[in-house]
Amino acid sequence: MIIVQQIPRILSTSCQSSFKRLLIYHNSKVNKNMSSLSNVPVVDIDPSGVFKYILINVYEEVKSGQEPKMTIARGYKRCNYHSDIYDEVQAKLSPLDCEPLGGGRISHDPENKKIHIYGYSQGYGKADHEITAKLIKAAFPEYTITISDEGQVNENGTKEICCCGKIAIN
Repeated sequence: MIIVQQIPRILSTSCQSSFKRLLIYHNSKVNKNMSSLSNVPVVDIDPSGVFKYILINVYEEVKSGQEPKMTIARGYKRCNYHSDIYDEVQAKLSPLDCEPLGGGRISHDPENKKIHIYGYSQGYGKADHEITAKLIKAAFPEYTITISDEGQVNENGTKEICCCGKIAIN
């Protein structure tokens, strides 16, 4: 599977698009049981560490004015970009339709039973961290969940500040 995930980065832009469509089609055939909303977990995040996450609306079919059937949170260290998370989730949930609502980062400390939600996605914007916190609290009821809109530290150690600068603790 690692080889399959790396192929799109090697291909030209037009080939990447075709490859992703083929991968989504293939996964829809392989994952027929996963396409039922009842099989979709609301929260799927890595068991520890700091990683990017996105908040996603899921629809039963192509969204055309209908209300989303559920909102889910996904976060994985293996994904370098928020769009990588979205591509992985969309392929896995096909033929269900997905819509990214925004992203951020999660710091998951299982030893102290703490999860901190903060930051934003440059591609999708800032997710509503309060919604994310509620979803995660339901999945991890014994944890302390905190959120912050203060910003995040990038790879260079420079703090990036969100435009609103508000802090909320849940």
